[in-house]
Amino acid sequence: MNEALLNLLVGLALLVAAAGIVVPILPGTLLALGALLVWAILTGGTTAWVAFAAMAAVIGLGQVLKYLLPHRSMSAAGVPGRSILVGGVAAIVGFFVIPFVGLIVGFIGGVYVAEHARLRDWEAARGSTWVAMKATGFSILIELAAVLVAGTIWAGAAIATT
Repeated sequence: MNEALLNLLVGLALLVAAAGIVVPILPGTLLALGALLVWAILTGGTTAWVAFAAMAAVIGLGQVLKYLLPHRSMSAAGVPGRSILVGGVAAIVGFFVIPFVGLIVGFIGGVYVAEHARLRDWEAARGSTWVAMKATGFSILIELAAVLVAGTIWAGAAIATT
């Protein structure tokens, strides 16, 4: 395959992956990792494989941190895991019921209802839901940052292998 075309396709895949992290309809991190793996296989050589190892490590670290750090902030605010689980299930249902925005609407609604059932207070449930929404946004930012750092490593490695 032509090296310029390969780099163009990998760059486009990384852009789609970044958009997929922010808008959870498109594939995100797995698309980025897959595109980078294909690039390493087709490019070959030590530089490509060392770069792929670094990119995979960055993406892997991002995946770990996107769960650990927001979970700590939600736990500190008193939002139980059960409410997040209800929000997650509602997000999955919402994804199929309301195209494009159902995932987000389902998550927010699910956490809100679960927190109201737990606290028996709409205002307190709103506060817990706001904490969960901020934590979810933080999780998205962590994942996006990991893919962008991996993309930067790829760009440097692609230039180095040219």
